[in-house]
Amino acid sequence: MASEPSSNRSLSLVDLGAAAAAVLAVVGVLWSPKLTNAVAKATGGLEPVTVTVDVRGAASANPAGLLESARKDGKVSLVIRNEPHGSVRIREIQPMQRRISVLTPEGKVVSADDPNQKVFSTFDGRFVLEGEGRRTATGVVFGNQTIKIGAPVELEGSTYRLGGSVTDLRVGGA
Repeated sequence: MASEPSSNRSLSLVDLGAAAAAVLAVVGVLWSPKLTNAVAKATGGLEPVTVTVDVRGAASANPAGLLESARKDGKVSLVIRNEPHGSVRIREIQPMQRRISVLTPEGKVVSADDPNQKVFSTFDGRFVLEGEGRRTATGVVFGNQTIKIGAPVELEGSTYRLGGSVTDLRVGGA
């Protein structure tokens, strides 16, 4: 009669060390951004950041209603590189009028408001947002993401989600 292998295996010191390392790695991944921001805030590393985002050609049946809804909310959720940042305050929204330029037979360039904007109802606007970030050697970290002029971002409010790009970035009281 063959003896059966024992199912009562005890944990060794190596097993406990591996489990502790795995738990610490998971905790580090989950809490690192929060800890970094908490340390930055406590040490004064966070500064006011003003980010300007231009949204162009967003299809909207009611652009004026969209503008009013965004102003009423007073804040917007920011998504940078498909990573949620959180909410930031809307300081200002400037509606923008699209312009077209035409070359006349005389060789002059004439510019006018685009009449198609009323027919095809699109929203064009400039969002000026305020939040907190910190300077690094590679740029400004805003919402645990490095943000630079030209970076694509998404703005999400209670009734809209708009894609735009960063057109201005100011750190500090500017």
